[in-house]
Amino acid sequence: MLKTCNIVIVGGEGDLAFRKLYPALYSLHRENLLADCTKVICFGRGKLGVDEFKSRMREWTESSDYVQSVDEASWASFLERVDQFNGDATSADDMRRLHSEAGPEDMVFFLSTPPSIFAPICAAMGEANIVTEATRLVVEKPLGESLESFDEINDTLFATFDESQIYRIDHYLGKETVQNLLALRFANIFFEPLWHRNFIDHVQITVAESVGAGGRWSYYNESGALRDMVQNHLLQLVCLVAMEFPARNKADDIRDEKLKIIRCLKPIDASNVHKLTVRGQYTSGSVDNALVPGYGEEEDAAGQSDTETFVAIKAQIENNRWEGVPFYLRTGKRMTRRYSEIVIQFKPVVFKFIDVNPGNINSNRLVIRLQPNEGIEMHLMNKVPGLSEEIGLQNVGLNLSFEEAFEEHRSPSAYERLLLDVTRGDQTLFMRSDELRGAWRWVDGMIDGWKTTRQKPQKYMAGSSGPDDALALLIQDGRKWQDYHG
Repeated sequence: MLKTCNIVIVGGEGDLAFRKLYPALYSLHRENLLADCTKVICFGRGKLGVDEFKSRMREWTESSDYVQSVDEASWASFLERVDQFNGDATSADDMRRLHSEAGPEDMVFFLSTPPSIFAPICAAMGEANIVTEATRLVVEKPLGESLESFDEINDTLFATFDESQIYRIDHYLGKETVQNLLALRFANIFFEPLWHRNFIDHVQITVAESVGAGGRWSYYNESGALRDMVQNHLLQLVCLVAMEFPARNKADDIRDEKLKIIRCLKPIDASNVHKLTVRGQYTSGSVDNALVPGYGEEEDAAGQSDTETFVAIKAQIENNRWEGVPFYLRTGKRMTRRYSEIVIQFKPVVFKFIDVNPGNINSNRLVIRLQPNEGIEMHLMNKVPGLSEEIGLQNVGLNLSFEEAFEEHRSPSAYERLLLDVTRGDQTLFMRSDELRGAWRWVDGMIDGWKTTRQKPQKYMAGSSGPDDALALLIQDGRKWQDYHG
């Protein structure tokens, strides 16, 4: 049964709303996943007239990678549920007026605004007395730049809302391939017995971007790769790979298990940060056969900076399942190509059947591709066909392409899944405050360690795989990064 609620996008004339939210809501409407009475309310300052607003909304919807087509009938019916509301979201009077005009339905407030105005917006809702037990609040990252600043922002939310009403978005958790991690692990009997330090040598998680920081340089310069990507996206992937089987398929049971992993992360601080982390910053180079500027040379750059655009980390989980299994994490801008994947590298076999160099058969690995070409690939050793006296071995990949296997099913965008879950009141794919506090505590240790040891970012050429020391991070352990070849 569909739950009726009004979806209010505060900052509804902004970039996120047009690029992600309206296309996602149109897709939910077209799939009949919104209740008939649900309204989509653009809460803005009135910068756009009605015609310009609708034109821009359609333009972004039609250009979305996740919207197959926009037909006139479904678009017309979608517009019937879309309203514009002009006002000041920090004004209690305007909040009362919104509530009066929207009607009696439960309200979902999506704050597509800078975190700096979360507090006055929430205060205005409270003062207007429009918050009920059924009201839900959706907030986007960045939620702070440290544990201390996160707590300050979080406390402003708690002044008006309970934890059960707050939905903290990490859009990575809305991706189909990320959600499939739980199904892959817990719905296939042959994986769970091997998902252990006795059989897994190490884990690699890579989120690489080919774009630079240009266009959002001022934000990125205050954040850097560690805060922007590791604290949320990569740590959530670590949790999904490493967590134990939850007691039930319920939001808090799953989030409880993720929290245990975060609490088991070995601290990285001034005593070991130089050994376990690598910082980098891109210089000018070539990406996709096009010359691109260095970080400090971007059009909107404000000069030279020590902000890292790349980070590699050797993380360790101190529990019985993962003791001694390193998790190598890396993320960066202006890399060779854009891709995200998880590599589970299994240990080599004790090989006596065939007289062959053991190093040639250490190739059993599971590759989970998150983007692009979403899918799963299992690398196995096979005999090369032929009549030679010597048995030749070759690594062969068993490839499951989601696009080919599920060609009759449209792959929804992350925001479709997350917005639908908010209307359903399902918090499974949203981060709880104790998860974020634990993540910030771990990341703060690295940030403080870099400051204490004065660890500067190393330069790497745009279009490369990052600084040389990132390669050495694995080479010193007798391992190497598995680069994307899709």
